[in-house]
Amino acid sequence: MTTNPTDTMPPRRLFLNQVGIAAAGMTALAFLDGPATAAAVKKHAVAHGANDLGILQGALALEHEGIAAYRLAGGSGLLSPGTLKVALVFKGHHDAHRDSLAALITKMGSKPVEPKSDAEYVKELNLGALKSEGDVVKLAAGLEQGATNAYVGQIAALNDKKIALLFAQLSTDEAVHWAVLNGALGNGVPTNAYLFG
Repeated sequence: MTTNPTDTMPPRRLFLNQVGIAAAGMTALAFLDGPATAAAVKKHAVAHGANDLGILQGALALEHEGIAAYRLAGGSGLLSPGTLKVALVFKGHHDAHRDSLAALITKMGSKPVEPKSDAEYVKELNLGALKSEGDVVKLAAGLEQGATNAYVGQIAALNDKKIALLFAQLSTDEAVHWAVLNGALGNGVPTNAYLFG
């Protein structure tokens, strides 16, 4: 999907007018009350029937949040051209993930969950507190780590092997995103095994 940068990146002033200084703490999964973890996705699934469809809806909410985070933070004017280029690539991956999940949900006869408003994401992700490129990268790394954990944690709960394979693919993308961002933050390679799940 090709995106016009002016559609996805409002000027810094507009960004700051929209965000203000958000008081809410960061959440890592839209439509949920906690971090993006397998337990949070499971909670969302239980609320929607505790089945593959509910898990897919939770995953779609997660992708909506990732897209909003990259779009809004990318439009803040805080990112250097090189970092912005990477952020737009990652946002493109999340756009593709969203489209795959929404198509599956529709194929299953349900209506895909809609994204929240920009104002809600700004508040929930505390985007008004972002003051530097490092702040943006740290936020993105945390969201990608949470997304990886959420996908890995739900693979065993899925009944449909094709959906489980999709979740394995999605978790791999999220892990690559996290690894790139973790490196950009200057963090070393973690010494412990089993980083996610």
